[in-house]
Amino acid sequence: MITRRIARWFDDRLRASSFAHHALNKAFPDDWSFMLGEIALYCFLILVLTGIFLTFFFAPSSKEVIYQGSYAPLRGVPMSEAYQSVLKISFDVRGGMVFRQMHHWAADVFVGAIVLHVMRIFFTGAFRRPRELNWIIGVTLLILALFNGFSGYSLPDDLLSGTGLRIAYSVFLSVPVVGTWFAFLLFGGEFPSNDILRGLMVLHILLVPAILAALISAHIAVLWRQKHSQFPGTGRTETNVVGSKLWPTYAARSVGLFFGITAVLGALGGLLQINPVWLYGPFDPSTVSSPAQPDWYLGWLEGALRIFPPWEIRAFGHAVPNPFFPAVLLPGVTFLLLYSWPFLERRVTGDRAEHQLLDRPRDRPFRTAFGAAALTFFLTLHFAASNDLIAKVFLVPVNAVTWAFRILVVSLPVVVFALTHSYLSAFRRSGVDSPLHVPADAFLPARLRRRVRAEQAEPAEEIEPPPGHALYSAAGREETQP
Repeated sequence: MITRRIARWFDDRLRASSFAHHALNKAFPDDWSFMLGEIALYCFLILVLTGIFLTFFFAPSSKEVIYQGSYAPLRGVPMSEAYQSVLKISFDVRGGMVFRQMHHWAADVFVGAIVLHVMRIFFTGAFRRPRELNWIIGVTLLILALFNGFSGYSLPDDLLSGTGLRIAYSVFLSVPVVGTWFAFLLFGGEFPSNDILRGLMVLHILLVPAILAALISAHIAVLWRQKHSQFPGTGRTETNVVGSKLWPTYAARSVGLFFGITAVLGALGGLLQINPVWLYGPFDPSTVSSPAQPDWYLGWLEGALRIFPPWEIRAFGHAVPNPFFPAVLLPGVTFLLLYSWPFLERRVTGDRAEHQLLDRPRDRPFRTAFGAAALTFFLTLHFAASNDLIAKVFLVPVNAVTWAFRILVVSLPVVVFALTHSYLSAFRRSGVDSPLHVPADAFLPARLRRRVRAEQAEPAEEIEPPPGHALYSAAGREETQP
């Protein structure tokens, strides 16, 4: 009775019961691909929780100390206080290794879930009106996730992360006009700088996570206001949503997904080693680790830096150094194209209507072929980041592998675009239900296809045998030749 009176008291003042009734009855589609966004959300929550634990023990300081901890191979070695604190978390703090590796795995899965979510939205056309704003928020989330992954990856101050910071410093310096000042502002002086770890720490645990949390909240709010999109199907229209109610079905499923992700990340953190910084050793500006590989989500940038030709521009007393093109211009064009894609497609197709039903990728040959070609381009760059490892494994010169990737990164996307567009266009023209049953004539040009079908439709001409033939008789009937 007391609980009911308290609830009634709040409802009389907030009028929350009608909103709660409407919210709990909201429907969500039952398709697995819609869970990718939730996977990213729950990975972000796990990142925050594990990050809070790690913050209690991490020291973002470049002050030199002598290590005297539990890891015997590094005892007596001079290192930064930041690197020492990471070793302490890994070997001396109870549960520290599990939490640190769980945090790293969650970061990898977080970025991967966002990438897959963006791909699902792109290929199904979920970015079309009225969801352009949510598309822009999603692309911004991807950029911030990449940056925060790199900043966290650089904090341990080991030899591998120091090599990554050295590359980042060179990239900032390559920006024309403002690059030098921007690099000095971020790094606090010439590389290596004593202030970079503090700056990265502030960005990694305060500024960027706060922006991520705000954008995720805005993303969910816009989704809630506009209602969820859905695939075409029986009973599904542009004005309704067919699926499970938020309470209790969808809520139970979502909570189960959260605990499942937590369990998987916990198992990965406890069983699979990732980023073993104690094997790399402390950062030394005079040493570069080889082979050095970044986290997977930065492989495309590393690959672009490795295979880009040694070109640079010098004019009017200024220079545009080589790293600018693969590490600044390429990402800039990539994300600018992602931001503008909804508006470019609307301008080209003239489609300005609102869409609640999604496209099937097979019904949009150009968009699907372009996406497949772009994916091929970035995957090729990703594998190009391992050109030294490939050369070592196959016992071939690194220069030969580099030239092979230079050729593949240009030719493979063109081939994939042509094949994908041709196949999907033929599938769409044929009208068959399965993509495995596309007839061969569907691949022909329209004029040739009409000609072939016209010839097939013409009846076969009957030819009468000449007189005296074995099948000819005066009575006009067939007779058998013995």
